[in-house]
Amino acid sequence: PQLIEREFGPDFSNRAQRVFYQMSVVEDAMTAVSVGVREKGVVAMHDATECGIWGGLYEIAQAANLGVRAHKESIVVEDCVPELCHYFDIDPYSSISEGTLIIACREHKAADILKALSSKDIKASVVGEFTRPKLGMVLISEGKERKLEHPIVDPFWMAFYNALEKQTEEARN
Repeated sequence: PQLIEREFGPDFSNRAQRVFYQMSVVEDAMTAVSVGVREKGVVAMHDATECGIWGGLYEIAQAANLGVRAHKESIVVEDCVPELCHYFDIDPYSSISEGTLIIACREHKAADILKALSSKDIKASVVGEFTRPKLGMVLISEGKERKLEHPIVDPFWMAFYNALEKQTEEARN
């Protein structure tokens, strides 16, 4: 926290810490399933921990033997996250996203689920769809399509280690 406060100021640091400590998805999950499950709503959920949103979408599609089409620009990202990830040179979409719930639901229930989440001040959006497996795993960004691949290694931990090393080095000097 001291490194972030020194680099970005106390207001930014406080916002970033609030995001960092939003790790539970229990309320999000309970709110989503209150709309309905299976044919009436939610069919799968995944906490996007290791390897972030990209890893989570990939894992759901793979487990269900489906393809996926995801629109990067539709993903809700807290305002401080892009700047912080840029500073540490990590991709916010492939980095640990604990506290982020990916919900797969019936298309006809998406609006109801979004409304229920919004009523609890939980930010959410429709980011894509699961498709037939032969259509593959596709990421759409700035109108261009590319193959969605599992990140394999989460970049957060190396960035975390490097930040600790930097802080330790500064303390020695």
